[in-house]
Amino acid sequence: MPAPIPNTVERLDRPSAYYLGKNKRRKFNKDRDDRDERERTPEEPEDPLKDATTLYVGNLSFYTTEEQIHELFAKCGEIKRLVMGLDRFHKTPCGFCFVEYYNHQDALDCMKYIGGTKLDERIIRTDLDPGFQEGRQYGRGKSGGQVRDEYRDEYDPGRGGYGRAIAEERLKEEEEYGRGR
Repeated sequence: MPAPIPNTVERLDRPSAYYLGKNKRRKFNKDRDDRDERERTPEEPEDPLKDATTLYVGNLSFYTTEEQIHELFAKCGEIKRLVMGLDRFHKTPCGFCFVEYYNHQDALDCMKYIGGTKLDERIIRTDLDPGFQEGRQYGRGKSGGQVRDEYRDEYDPGRGGYGRAIAEERLKEEEEYGRGR
């Protein structure tokens, strides 16, 4: 019998890398705090993404509307709720959203068929999410948006131009140049 051919395509319904990393940090800290406690029962942790009906959708344009997202994501199933990610201070869209379906299979179908497609000339990414909680709709960056947009050094018109830290640095250089320094 020939050896099985390894699968070169990654599964589309795999858990989010962010979520897995977060759990590893928690487990590491728990193990470090409980070093003296050697008697543990080897339990398999419950996977909160096993029946997840919520999707995190990232890399959206700042100009993508709820209607556009709803139209695209409704092709995979009935949407229960759609929550746009907002800049914490300006309350404007900042490039992500949460889409909640009524059942798990619709969320998996969406990851399979819509994840990696283009919306507003941007390739969107989708990840299963354990569930939306109030407060997660706001960006976590210093300026209120997403952290990844703070230090972006290339110009991206779909996400507001340069990253905020780079834009401030460029503005400072332009002011110094205008003064003749």
